[in-house]
Amino acid sequence: MAFLDVEHSLTGRRWVGPAADLARASEALVQQTALPHAVCHILARARVPAEQAQAYLAPTLRDLMPDPRCLRDMERAATRVLAAVNQRQRIAIFADYDVDGGSSAALLLTWLRDLGRPATLYVPDRIDEGYGPNDEAMATLAGEHDLIICVDCGTLSHGPIAAAKGADVVVLDHHLGAETLPPAHSVVNPNRQDEDGALAHLCAAAVVFLLLVEAGRQMRGAGTKGPDLMALLDLVGLATVADVAPLTGVNRAFVRQGLTVMARRDRPGLVALADVAGMDTAPTPYHLGYLLGPRINAGGRIGQADLGARLLATSDPHEATALAERLNTLNAERRDIEASVRAAALAQAEERGIDGGLAWAAGPGWHPGVVGIVASRLKEATNRPAIVIGVEDGIGKGSGRSVSGIDLGAPIQRLATEGLLIKGGGHKMAAGLTVAEDKIDAAMSRLSELLVKQGADALGPADLRLSGALMPEAATVALLEQIDAAGPFGAGAPAPRFAFAGMRIGYAKRVGESHLKLTFGPPGGARLDAIAFGAFDGPLGPALSDHGGAAFHLAGRLEINTFRGRQSVQLRLEDAAPA
Repeated sequence: MAFLDVEHSLTGRRWVGPAADLARASEALVQQTALPHAVCHILARARVPAEQAQAYLAPTLRDLMPDPRCLRDMERAATRVLAAVNQRQRIAIFADYDVDGGSSAALLLTWLRDLGRPATLYVPDRIDEGYGPNDEAMATLAGEHDLIICVDCGTLSHGPIAAAKGADVVVLDHHLGAETLPPAHSVVNPNRQDEDGALAHLCAAAVVFLLLVEAGRQMRGAGTKGPDLMALLDLVGLATVADVAPLTGVNRAFVRQGLTVMARRDRPGLVALADVAGMDTAPTPYHLGYLLGPRINAGGRIGQADLGARLLATSDPHEATALAERLNTLNAERRDIEASVRAAALAQAEERGIDGGLAWAAGPGWHPGVVGIVASRLKEATNRPAIVIGVEDGIGKGSGRSVSGIDLGAPIQRLATEGLLIKGGGHKMAAGLTVAEDKIDAAMSRLSELLVKQGADALGPADLRLSGALMPEAATVALLEQIDAAGPFGAGAPAPRFAFAGMRIGYAKRVGESHLKLTFGPPGGARLDAIAFGAFDGPLGPALSDHGGAAFHLAGRLEINTFRGRQSVQLRLEDAAPA
């Protein structure tokens, strides 16, 4: 039965409340812990027993940190990196051009700088070189360096790593591995096929951090002290959120501690970027994923590929300000390019039909730097795995995003082995590919076939899952602070959503181009503020602004709004239905 009998909301979704077993577990936790229902729902969803509730609400890195040596090649890789430091060898870092790659590179650059060992940074150009190591770059780096560390890439780079003659190569990655490993000195990757998968949820920056932990252990064993690693957790937290890694296990502690470090404003690059992005409150996962992340990515998408990593690694406030302003400008340009490609891709996918296992679109001249973002938008619009491909000179370069429960990376890799793709790889939720233009239709047909076998064609419009119902007077700052203790929220750990039943709309005003601000409450009762971003891009804005006094069920996530030092609760409105 639909929650509040909402089978078809204004956005076309069915509202779903907690399952009966989850509701029972939540109620039992309320009785055992005396915590609010909203908090106990989160604990029950995470299968946290009552005796572990307080520990879950205050996660510590010490309690959740895995032993780095549980990953294959970790001890060997750390030993090789330390040897390069101690022997003053020439070190190069080859990094991917996204936030995870930039954060991974910045971790190593900062750590090495603290040890008095500067390193060379190399980030490939997205358009000219594509993702990951290439033969020419690796051969050139090998001619000038003794050690090359590949971060957030390299696991599938057999040829390019073989081309790095005369230098050792260490790979620190998290992308899905093949049956054979490249000829590197060591490959540390929780998604190697010979790993048990216990740490498969780590992003590359977390893998790099574990290597630094292992290096620190080896240094202590040799009677020396390494740099302060806790001060580096802002980079790990940023990468974890921006790479949409699930916020479970040690990732929760990485992000919680990372936000605390970031709030100290010690890293010039993140301070400058936060200022140029207009951040005026303590950082949250939202800021990392939607304000900072896209700006750091902008260099790799449409500008100079190494800008993000340089920003995160710099210790010079003046350089940080210049880089942040450049990235902010590039991000604005990226948004304009994305809007154009998004409109064309959505129209093409709808014309093709989205009732199969895959939504996809391809077009000439579509900028390869925005196809991943557009794939995310296409996925959200269709609740299907989505691929968007830009074609240039007979070659398509595409990016894909998946939905919960559907593995996209493995089928993409299979297409590459079957010869339908020039190359392809990734992980469950995201993947990249290169394909000949004349094979695009066949490759996408085969990919859809593989995804259908996972049940991707049976997905309807995404249900809106709700934690329960609240009245406006129950939505207090104190409740939100208790809910936040059960976070952070993001991929794999969604923030609780609440419904407010039978509400009357009070003040309602359009703000900006497409947003809606309003107040609501029961007749004669307490009122709550709400904001619906992009409401006028769909049905929510018109329906709620022209409400005519009608009652609505409203649903969304609660957040604390700080204005002139005063805190209040507002609803980030996501959906509504006539009451």
